Amino acid sequence: MAEHNVTVETTLATLLAAKKYSTIKDILVTMNPADIAALFEEMEQDRIPLLFRLLPKELAAETFVEMDPDLQELLIKGFSDSELREVIEELYIDDAADLVEEMPANVVKRILTQADPEMRKQINEILRYPENSAGSIMTTEYVSLRPAMTVSEAITRIRRTGVDKETIYTCYVTENRKLLGFITVKDLLLCQDDDTVVTEIMVENVISVTTRTDQEEVAQMLSRYHFLALPVLDDDERMVGIVTFDDAMDIIEEETTEDIEKMAGMLPSEKTYLRSSPFETFKQRIPWLMLLMVSATFTGMIITSFEDALAVQVALTAFIPMLMDTGGNSGSQASVTIIRALSLDELEFSDLPRVIWKEIRTAVLCGIALGAVCFLKIILIDRLLLGNESITVLIALAVCITLAATILVAKLVGCSLPMVASKLGFDPAVMASPFITTIVDALSLLVYFGIANAILL
Repeated sequence: MAEHNVTVETTLATLLAAKKYSTIKDILVTMNPADIAALFEEMEQDRIPLLFRLLPKELAAETFVEMDPDLQELLIKGFSDSELREVIEELYIDDAADLVEEMPANVVKRILTQADPEMRKQINEILRYPENSAGSIMTTEYVSLRPAMTVSEAITRIRRTGVDKETIYTCYVTENRKLLGFITVKDLLLCQDDDTVVTEIMVENVISVTTRTDQEEVAQMLSRYHFLALPVLDDDERMVGIVTFDDAMDIIEEETTEDIEKMAGMLPSEKTYLRSSPFETFKQRIPWLMLLMVSATFTGMIITSFEDALAVQVALTAFIPMLMDTGGNSGSQASVTIIRALSLDELEFSDLPRVIWKEIRTAVLCGIALGAVCFLKIILIDRLLLGNESITVLIALAVCITLAATILVAKLVGCSLPMVASKLGFDPAVMASPFITTIVDALSLLVYFGIANAILL
């Protein structure tokens, strides 16, 4: 795709230089809106407004939604009032609300000025819902049918009103905004009798969410049930909108990115990597680095407290990095597995005993395997091949026992901390690699020196 964009970009640049605008338009109308948006991001910014104006009105609006907020702001500032009004009129309500949320105040004021009163009202309603809730991401544009309608009347209504809706495949049967059921266009088209009332063929057991349901839960429900849309009800159980599957895809990408950043010890960022300034990246990374640096001082304190043991057996020092790294890796493996299971609702806090028992058995197997290999490596390579006479069988035994114990401790910490964090209402992703590694480092040193003292001194 990147190579294709480079070729198209070069072609468009050549055509722009030759002022062959009709040819450029013919090329752009054959492309998907997402591909056009990606192409615009690679081009010089002074060319983008001209290319955007060559797009047909509907394609322009769809492309505008796919564009990066920085480019959207650039275009809005260059739009005339009539151009801005045309784009806004083609946007779905949820996309318009997202646009208002992302733009600076002066741009928002201009957007709302050009929107019609009904759209302004709907945008304000969506913006009142809590951030990252179903209400904040839903669209109010859906097809509603009355319970007394026949199949023929329902199809006529879809044809008349569907052009302005985000999806028409799933239609909702409502009465005084109370959700009674849903019916698909497929059901309507395949119904043999056009006079059949929709209530006779609709599905009454409707799975829905409330306006306050977390957006990640909404995305998981859409994925689990393979819905194209999910109805959203308010506190009075009146239907106020729907969340569509394409919105769920965006949510899953956003939440996954956020979890990855937290697991790497960074604050979540709203911008892509290349569009974030060095200072913004600094602010994103420095808090956790500061915290982890300070917490790592405990590791140094532990080493200092065992100076006597290290002075007697200097060879012990050489194995500290290996033990800490193995412990950190073992803890990270357990924590990432548990965090993923929690995000998919595969685990609950009540499963903690089963999780701990499973990780204990896994740790024993890993400890035996790694301990045996480590013992052979220390004796055959460190002592015999490299001729390090200070490394004795007792030291090798102490290191290998510590290795097995460290793996056990690390996996217990790695599996339990995310579940405890989730139970307390915190994001379990913050209990991933950096945080757990710091804890495991300290614990592995305590175990190491404890075992070394018991065996060697």
